Amino acid sequence: MKFKGVIFDLDGTLLDTIEDITYTLNLVLAHRGYRQYSEAECKMMVGDGMEVLVKRAVPEIADDDEAIKDLIQEYRQEYAITYKQHSRPYPGIIEVLARLKEAGLKLAVLSNKSHEFTVRMTRELLPFEFDVILGARPGTPVKPDPAPVHQVLQELGLKPSEVVYVGDTCVDMETARAAGILAAGALWGFRDEEELVRSGARVLLQSPQDLLSLILSEKTDNI
Repeated sequence: MKFKGVIFDLDGTLLDTIEDITYTLNLVLAHRGYRQYSEAECKMMVGDGMEVLVKRAVPEIADDDEAIKDLIQEYRQEYAITYKQHSRPYPGIIEVLARLKEAGLKLAVLSNKSHEFTVRMTRELLPFEFDVILGARPGTPVKPDPAPVHQVLQELGLKPSEVVYVGDTCVDMETARAAGILAAGALWGFRDEEELVRSGARVLLQSPQDLLSLILSEKTDNI
């Protein structure tokens, strides 16, 4: 078997979180009279972290650091209440994780969501023990910078050639490419095939089960 580990994005890859993200964002925006967003619109705004999400939602004040900071603080407070109202693992994810673990692979979660929420949601919504869970921390690089990937690889004790990165946005594909890791695009997530291919996906996964074929097949040496 060629691969020894898998790094997963969280939102849109392991967990379907868009309903709770959209609800929370609109709740905070409504308090200040800003426009509301649909789930489809929010799917195109997430992926770069909470601060960027808020700035994209209110571009008219994106340069006002204090106003953005205030919105982010309220969003964080509200999300602490709403984050698991509707968020759930995608169908088949838990079974696929179990199969990969049984096959001896090391598994990690890497997200641009704050480290606090990344750890909390992974542990509470995915009844599974990951080898590494890493979210965004103040003052440290976030995806698509490859630095957090390098940190995960170091903790896993694996080389880039031994790992598959699974994600659903251009940020994920660019991250994998920058780190020299095979980029696998999750088509069940928030973005479409065109974006994933354009940003560097070398493999497209129609469903979580497709990951088993990619990882466990002897044919992976030809990728």
